[in-house]
Amino acid sequence: MQSTTYNNIYTPLPSKPVSYSKTFLTELMVPAFANFDGRIHGGILLSLMDKVAIACAAKHTGSYCVTVSVDEVTFYQPIEVGDLVTLMASVNYVGNTSLVVGVKVEAENVKTGVKKHTNTTYFNLVAKDENGRLKQVPGLVLETMEDIRRFVESIIRKDLKLQHEVAFSTQTKSIDLLNEVQKLKKERCEIGFEL
Repeated sequence: MQSTTYNNIYTPLPSKPVSYSKTFLTELMVPAFANFDGRIHGGILLSLMDKVAIACAAKHTGSYCVTVSVDEVTFYQPIEVGDLVTLMASVNYVGNTSLVVGVKVEAENVKTGVKKHTNTTYFNLVAKDENGRLKQVPGLVLETMEDIRRFVESIIRKDLKLQHEVAFSTQTKSIDLLNEVQKLKKERCEIGFEL
């Protein structure tokens, strides 16, 4: 098993304000991005969101960053071919070597000027040094009440995620599959072998 090596995690770095690393990306949605329904494929949006999150994180940390996880992704409204999509990213939270970047996505119909919020997602990233080791990230200067709200919500989201992981792990370790099979009768599945 490979051990994780941390680089420069005990020397405090100067904090940077949220506004320093805010990052925007605007892209026209072209037919090549469409799914079979003629709307923009979710995978295209996820790729764009990851790109803007990494750019924002890299600007804050001054180093290469990688995505560790993405919190729940829910698409509230579809995005159409021809829409201008703007992705707005900001650092919401920093740990020691990790940070959370919030990405808000808006689609604008260029003909009507109507804008719609299509989703907001949170990317959990870590900073890496030139040798691929985890690297300390600068602290975060919260400049507005909105920044404070986002930081506090990130702490709550992190705590709830950990609680869910513990509860799920505990529950799945004690599954008695033969007893659980009865629950499957209410589901849309069939068991294709003899129990």
